[in-house]
Amino acid sequence: MTRQPDAATLAARIASGRGDAPADLVVADVRLFDLVTSRLVPTDIAICGDTIVGTYGRYRGRRRIDGGGRVVVPGFIDTHLHVESSLVTPLEFDRCVLPHGVTTAICDPHEMANVIGSAAFDYFLACAEHTIMDLRVQLSSCVPATHLETSGARIDAQNLMRYAGHPKVIGLAEFMNFPGLLARDPECLAKIEAFAGGHIDGHAPLVRGLDLNGYLAAGIRTDHETTTAAEALEKIRKGMTVLIREGSVSKDLHALAPSLSLQTSAFLALCTDDRNPLDIAEEGHLDYMIRTLIEQGCEPLAVYRAASLTAAQAFGLRDRGMIAPGKRADIVLLDDLDRCEVAAVIAGGRLVDEEAFSGRATVPPVGLASVKARPVTADQFRIPATAALTPVIGIVPGKIITEHLSAALPRRDGHALADLSQDIVKVAVVERHGRNGNIGLGFVKGFGLKRGAIASSVGHDSHNICVVGASESDMATAVNRLREIQGGFVVVADGRVTAELALPIAGLMSDLPYEAVRDALYPLRSAAKALGVVLPEPFLQVAFLPLPVIPHLKISDRGIVDVNRMELVAL
Repeated sequence: MTRQPDAATLAARIASGRGDAPADLVVADVRLFDLVTSRLVPTDIAICGDTIVGTYGRYRGRRRIDGGGRVVVPGFIDTHLHVESSLVTPLEFDRCVLPHGVTTAICDPHEMANVIGSAAFDYFLACAEHTIMDLRVQLSSCVPATHLETSGARIDAQNLMRYAGHPKVIGLAEFMNFPGLLARDPECLAKIEAFAGGHIDGHAPLVRGLDLNGYLAAGIRTDHETTTAAEALEKIRKGMTVLIREGSVSKDLHALAPSLSLQTSAFLALCTDDRNPLDIAEEGHLDYMIRTLIEQGCEPLAVYRAASLTAAQAFGLRDRGMIAPGKRADIVLLDDLDRCEVAAVIAGGRLVDEEAFSGRATVPPVGLASVKARPVTADQFRIPATAALTPVIGIVPGKIITEHLSAALPRRDGHALADLSQDIVKVAVVERHGRNGNIGLGFVKGFGLKRGAIASSVGHDSHNICVVGASESDMATAVNRLREIQGGFVVVADGRVTAELALPIAGLMSDLPYEAVRDALYPLRSAAKALGVVLPEPFLQVAFLPLPVIPHLKISDRGIVDVNRMELVAL
């Protein structure tokens, strides 16, 4: 954590910056990518402690790293993410993504907070004291996200204010309940009032026109739910910083790439939101976004500004975002600028290597034994047929937005059935916090499932168990297996578990190294495909079906939700 320097530290920095004394560390013989002119300038970089003290010159140092003529850029800043979606602990997340150049990550622990309440903040802040990257925390604004679901906890403005002064806390996390805010709900207004004047993250999918004006009038200044270039332009014209997102399910980068130019780069930053370790291993993290944006024709200067300088400015992190004297020593050495090929990373003046990670303290896990769902039977997934047409959730591949469809479904003994010919199967949300035993039932189209079931205890944002299946008995087997392993992902075929990954920390995260989690995802993906699933990331797609703040049709433990009207829909 960056602390205010005393007079002696300041004097040492000045002396080293002027060349009167050797620096603690010199990164020698590099080419600095100038974020003002885009020139590649040969230089050394002098560092004292965690701070850059010299650029555009040659320096002496007590320790020296030979840059070998590599390009250097500022460390990347992921402006919005949920560490829980990486399926590993914050310390393992640190070890997973820091080698990709992500030296600052701004996280919202609302996944865990919806399960165990403010204890999630205590856990994340404790972890943030020991990560090599600078992990910053936003305080979750919507626990629960809406009144139409059952969460494991409730956090009000008074709970949040207990943490507001923590040096690792930036402000209020994504304000997801935009319908409540626009309706001037007193609880929404109380949270906004408590953080007025500070940073408040937005969450405004498809919010445009006068509704957007009202939303912004509350003091909200960022958004990561923008999905079109026209929407991005309206939002940045109205003063928002739009966070271009490319996660494992929500993939908006290609749609928003035309929005990023030298003129707009001051208003666009980058985020991943939800990205699992398999995608990180196969594609990368922010480095993947950077190289893809450049491949899409964006100017490298605009892209690297968005990845660092704009991000820092948007979130009030004035001590970083450029490689310049007085800035935090977050530096990425690249073998190739356009390909964003990361050769080495320096975070807070420390070279990122296994020795740096092995020296960290550990933080005990919390949220164990959080899956308190009751055992279920196949009969509990039978759905009475009450109308000629049944509402159906329509999957949009690569999006968490869903369609509000309807279909005529086959019936038997007064019950509606799945229809594989229409690619329509059953979906259910089983309350798992031990509150009421609710089971919400519905139908979903777009998985390609031909048999069996897949289930997840990751179910944004209340994180009840969500199960999708062509077989009611396999759905019951999957849910009951998640009870036994205390959360995670399960694939079931013909009454047999064919693949699983246990996530015992709040039913969201593994206690294993990220490599083990990554390797476990391969057989899960294969097992899902063996059932006919056609989606690249079926488990994360399942996890977003219960998110009733994203249009248009979702499901909670209380039933089918029309998000546009924020009402339950009868089947």
